[in-house]
Amino acid sequence: MADIESIIRQVLSYNPQADVELIRRAYDFAAEAHRDQVRFSGEPYIGHPFAAAEILADLEMDATSIAAALLHDVVEDQGKSVDELKTKFGEEVAMLVDGVTKLKLADFYTDEEEEEAKRDDAPKRRRAEFSRGAENLRKIFLAMARDFRVMVIKLADRLHNMMTLDDLPEDRRLRIAKETMQIYAPLAHRLGIWKIKWALEDLAFKYIEPEAYADLSEKVSRTRAEREEDLAEATEMIQKHLAVEGIEAHIQARPKHLWSIYQKILRENVDYSEIYDLSAVRVIVNRVGDCYHVLGLVHDLWMPIPERFSDYIAKPKSNMYQSLHTKVIGPRGEPLEIQIRTWDMHRVADFGVAAHWQYKEQTRGMDDFERKLSWLRQQLFDWQTDSKDAGEFQSSVINDLFTDQVFVFTPRGDVIDLPAGSTPLDFAYRIHS
Repeated sequence: MADIESIIRQVLSYNPQADVELIRRAYDFAAEAHRDQVRFSGEPYIGHPFAAAEILADLEMDATSIAAALLHDVVEDQGKSVDELKTKFGEEVAMLVDGVTKLKLADFYTDEEEEEAKRDDAPKRRRAEFSRGAENLRKIFLAMARDFRVMVIKLADRLHNMMTLDDLPEDRRLRIAKETMQIYAPLAHRLGIWKIKWALEDLAFKYIEPEAYADLSEKVSRTRAEREEDLAEATEMIQKHLAVEGIEAHIQARPKHLWSIYQKILRENVDYSEIYDLSAVRVIVNRVGDCYHVLGLVHDLWMPIPERFSDYIAKPKSNMYQSLHTKVIGPRGEPLEIQIRTWDMHRVADFGVAAHWQYKEQTRGMDDFERKLSWLRQQLFDWQTDSKDAGEFQSSVINDLFTDQVFVFTPRGDVIDLPAGSTPLDFAYRIHS
C-alpha cells in the first residue's frame, strides 16, 4: 500500500523547508484520479506514479518535481486538463506534467507504424522508423531544454516501468528494453544520473540478452564473497593510512554493474575469469586538496598501473562528473580501481542534473552549477533553431552530444551504438553475436 508519508519523511530529511503539503495534495488528487485504474499486473495504478516519486526522492529532488511525478499520468490516462492542474497545483507543476505527457505520447509505435514495421518493404519501413525516432528525439531534447526536470521525471517513470516489465507481453518487453538501452540509458548518462543509468542498463540487458544476463549474473554471484574479502582488506589498509595522515574520509566498496562487465568482456574479447576489476573502492573527502593527498597515499600503498589514471577534477566530463580515477595492483596482486572525490562531486556524480535542484533549494553552489548546465541548455536550443527538420535535428544531436559513440542502422532498422573508432568488423560482431 502506497504510504505518501514515507516519501514526505524522506524529503524532509534532506530539505526541511520543502513544501510537503504540495506533495500530499498531489498524491490525494492522483489517487482519486487513478482510483479505478489497474496496471497489467492487476495492481492499483497509483503504485506506478508513487514509485516514480520515490525514485525522485532518492535523487533528493525538489517538492515540485515529486508532485509532478505523482501527477504525471493524470492528463494522458484520466483526461485531466493541464489548466486544471495549473489551478490546483501551480504553473510549474502543470508545466512539468505537460512536458512528461508529451514525452509519453512518443514512447511507442502507433498501430499504423507497427503494421508498417511488419511489411516486407524494408526501405520504407526503415524510413518510417527513422522519422519516428528522429521526431521523438527532438521532443525529448526540447523538453530538456525547457526544464531538465521533465527528463528526470521521465527517467524515473521509465525506470519503474523497466522494474515491472515482466507484466507486459513479450514483444512489448523487448521493444521497450531496446528503446531503454538505445535512448534512455544514454540520456541518463549524459545528464550524469549514474544511479538511473546503471539500473536501466542492467534491466534492459536482462530482456535484450536474457541468456548472457543469466549466465553473467550467476558467475558474479558465485564470486561475490571472495571479492568482498579483497575489498574489505583494501578498504582497511586505506583507512589506516588516512587516519595516520589525519584525513577525514568515507570509503565505499562498489560492485560494477552487469552491463559494464559484459561490455568489457565483448570489448576485450576475454572470458569472465580473466576480468579482475569487478569492483571499485571509492574514497570521499571534504576538500579538493584532500583528493590529491589521498591519491599520493594510494600510490604509496600499491603500484599504479601505467596509463590507468584519469584526472576528471582538473578536466571534468561533459556531464559534470568529477573524480580522480586510478588503477593499482591491489593487496592480493590483482587490479584494483580506486575513485577519489569530494562530497559535492559525489552528489553530482550520483544525481547529475538532479543535484541542481538540491543546490537551488539549499542556495548552495548555484552559480557554479548554473554555469555547468548552461552550455547544454543553450546547445539544445541551438540544435532546434538551426535544424530544418527532425532528421537534421537528430543528426545534430548525435554529432554534438554522443561524441564518443557511433550509431549505425542495421538492415532491420535497429540502431546499434558502438564506441568511437569502431570498425565494420565490430559492427558485424555486434549484430551477429
